[in-house]
Amino acid sequence: MPQINAGDFRKGLKVIVEGQPYEMFECNFVKPGKGQALYKTKLRNLLTGTILDITYRSGESLEQADVRNTDGMYSYYDGSNYVFMDNDSFEQVSLSADICGDQMRFIKDGTACGLMYWNDQLIGVTPPQHVVLEVTFTEPAAKGNTATNVTKPATVETGAEVKVPAFISTGEKIKIAAETGEYLGRA
Repeated sequence: MPQINAGDFRKGLKVIVEGQPYEMFECNFVKPGKGQALYKTKLRNLLTGTILDITYRSGESLEQADVRNTDGMYSYYDGSNYVFMDNDSFEQVSLSADICGDQMRFIKDGTACGLMYWNDQLIGVTPPQHVVLEVTFTEPAAKGNTATNVTKPATVETGAEVKVPAFISTGEKIKIAAETGEYLGRA
C-alpha cells in the first residue's frame, strides 16, 4: 500500500496504525519556535470505534488503508447479523448487530445504505441521513397541550420508539434522522 507523508495528512484520510484501519477525523499543524513541525491527529478505529491522539513529526508517514465505500441495500436481520446486498456485485454480505449498533433500528427492508469494506471484508454501514416511517402506535393527544413543545413516545413500523410532538397520531408518516432517532417533521 502507498505511504502518506505527514504533510499530506487531512481530515477523512484512511490509514493503517498497528495493523488496524483508522480514519483521521482531526489534523492540526503545529510549528513550534524551534524544531520540527508537528501534526497532531485524532484517529477513529474503523473496526472498534476507539479514538487515538497521536502526534507525528514532519517527514514521518503512514500506510494508506485499503478502504472502499460502495452502495448497498439492507435486506433482512437473521437474528444475530444484518444482511445487506452489495449493489455492485449483487452479493449478500452480513455484519454483526454489535458492530451496527443502534443505527439500524430505523432502517426497514430495502433501504439504500453505504457499505464500507477493508481488505474485501464488510466493516461498516452508513444509513441514509433521514428515513420516512409510519407511526404504528402513539397515545392520543390531550386537549390543551398545544402551548408548549409537548412530546410523547411513538412506535414506528420498525419497532423503534421516537419522541414526537403531541399532534402526531397513529397512521401518520414522519421523517426521522436515522443516526440520532430525532423527529424531523411530517412526511
